[in-house]
Amino acid sequence: MQKKTASDSQPAKRAPRKRPLVTVSEEDRNRRADLVRVSARLFREKGFDGTTVRDIADAVGMRSGSPFYHFKTKQDILAAVMEEGLVGGLNETERIVATDLPPREKFRALVRSHLETVLAEGHDFIPVLLYEWRALSPELQAHIIELKDRYDAHWQQVLAELKTAGLIKSDSKVVRLLMFGAINYTAQWYKRGKGLSIDQLADQAIEFFLGDAAGE
Repeated sequence: MQKKTASDSQPAKRAPRKRPLVTVSEEDRNRRADLVRVSARLFREKGFDGTTVRDIADAVGMRSGSPFYHFKTKQDILAAVMEEGLVGGLNETERIVATDLPPREKFRALVRSHLETVLAEGHDFIPVLLYEWRALSPELQAHIIELKDRYDAHWQQVLAELKTAGLIKSDSKVVRLLMFGAINYTAQWYKRGKGLSIDQLADQAIEFFLGDAAGE
């Protein structure tokens, strides 16, 4: 017989505890996020009216009625798509506005963030907001308007800082709308991986809006 070694007398090590399985609520949140993301892509590609709930369910790998477990109506899905884009953009905008960056740099960060929200891969939320807005009921529109007003207010604050710094002549609502119009329209012609990067596009946008920094 072999002699027992010190290691033989030690108790066996316990197997490491496995991480708990994903809870139902986590699965629900993940599935809901998938629905919103896929719906945004389909609404952008086919339009709200041209997209059926079955289209959405098929794209996510669900049964045709399953989306209604997460949303009451297709309009609610559309509102969730718009909310996703606005909340993401609002969080980043609030972070930028709270910084101590000089006005020009702060404005560039805002423009860069907005371009990212509109143009980055998988970011179909804001283009859907721009072109499918009228498909929402007045009640759902009111909720989206509330988020949009908060987003706009931060931009208006930075425009006021630009005016105070002498970088723009007017910080009116019209100026903001003209800037948004120019930036948002990039969704119609910008092609990822071809030509300018989002950073380069942001630099050119700033030069267009504010002029060459060297000339200040």
